[in-house]
Amino acid sequence: MINISKNLLRIVGKTNAKYNLICEGDKVLLGLSGGKDSLTLAHVLNRQRRVTPFDFEFLAVCIDYGMGEDLSVLTAHCKEHDIPFEVIQTNIYETAKEKIRQNSSFCSFFSRMRRGALYKVAKERGFNKVALGHHFDDAAESFFMNFLYNGALRSMPPIYKAENGLYVIRPIIMVRERQLIDTAHSNNLPLIGDEACPGMQFDVKMPYARAKTKELLHNIEKDNNKAFVSMRAAFEHIHQSSFFDKNWSDKKCI
Repeated sequence: MINISKNLLRIVGKTNAKYNLICEGDKVLLGLSGGKDSLTLAHVLNRQRRVTPFDFEFLAVCIDYGMGEDLSVLTAHCKEHDIPFEVIQTNIYETAKEKIRQNSSFCSFFSRMRRGALYKVAKERGFNKVALGHHFDDAAESFFMNFLYNGALRSMPPIYKAENGLYVIRPIIMVRERQLIDTAHSNNLPLIGDEACPGMQFDVKMPYARAKTKELLHNIEKDNNKAFVSMRAAFEHIHQSSFFDKNWSDKKCI
């Protein structure tokens, strides 16, 4: 069993209790890419499965894009640590050759395809929840990207119900990225990096907006080391009536 800090586990436990992410009898399908976030989450869920006072089932699955990925190290690691794991074969790579446009953004395309494959497995096998490895830095970046580039105030909720009836949960959404980096490095986890991203095989744009947003947040935190603490509190205290939303305004004539 790898060494996970008590603080990280405490944050995950409080998040689960507050938002009822995993409950008695749940069947949770974890999307495992092999990166630091999802691999740490796999170990966290495996630990929770053994110590929580309620029973739940979980399976970690890695989506094989069909481009000859070598997942043997990840498979061996999961077997060594008794993490229920399975590789799901797909033809996403070949599909992308036909559908993705030159110089287009690949992130959203492959994210949708990967999520669709996860949903399909979950529905076919009777899982009621899909777990994703997003952390709080992801949520903050998503908020600022939507705010600055898409004209919307939107982020990543800890739990939501998808249109297909599945619940999508983010057990490490309150965890900072640096905590996951520390966990991965201190345990020498066998991480899969960007080399496994199918987008690297295409002549497409890199995710410019995300990179700039990440840099912006880094600079904000340098100037104010409590910025992310404040953002976390702000995400839980939303004053909708203070925005220009006609659904929350008083429509009566004065």
